[in-house]
Amino acid sequence: MIVGTGLVKPAKEESSGTPDHSVRRKRLLLAVLGLLILIISAGLLIVRLNRLEQQIARLDDQVERNNRGLQDAEQRSEAALHRASQAESSARQAAQQRDEAQKAQANSEQKAQAAQKQAESAQSEAIAAQQRAEQFRKQREDELGRLQQVLSQIADTRRTAIGLIMTLGNNSIRFDFDKATLRPENREVLSRIAGVLIALKGYGIYVPASSPRKDTENRIREPPGRVPTRARPTAAWR
Repeated sequence: MIVGTGLVKPAKEESSGTPDHSVRRKRLLLAVLGLLILIISAGLLIVRLNRLEQQIARLDDQVERNNRGLQDAEQRSEAALHRASQAESSARQAAQQRDEAQKAQANSEQKAQAAQKQAESAQSEAIAAQQRAEQFRKQREDELGRLQQVLSQIADTRRTAIGLIMTLGNNSIRFDFDKATLRPENREVLSRIAGVLIALKGYGIYVPASSPRKDTENRIREPPGRVPTRARPTAAWR
């Protein structure tokens, strides 16, 4: 308002016709205009600077958020890579275990097949051995049956659980007292028995017999020409 008052007063002086005052007034007016322009420019510059600062702050926030997101992404990527590495290692271990299990299964199947073949072979051998044993038993039964028939023609022969038992008569085999020489008339029976038994194989012969015991003090005395009585001899084939 003072400026306005100053401007009004020089107008009166201008009317009085003083040129210096007019020039000073114009200069002052230009200075004021320049100052106003400067102030307005400075205000606009300050506003722009504030806006730039705000934009920079927003950009900083965005950059920080982007950095944090990038760090999070890197951490997630590293975790994903770690999990992928663990998964790959687990897959390799699983594949190795699967291969080992397949090999073990193949070996087990081979062993099972071999064991089955061995069992089948053993079963076949057992059946064959049983058949041979049955055949051998039948052959022995037939042999014992034929032997019983032949020996029954010589002496009493019977079939028992232990084999054939042949019982000779009292007069079949006799010795003189205190002698081990068989009498000639008793050799025929033994020769016939020996002729039958000589062709046999795989049989055992058991011959129990008894004779008087020699006793010098109490000597057994028999009448002249009489042979002492002896136990009945028995032969068994088994």
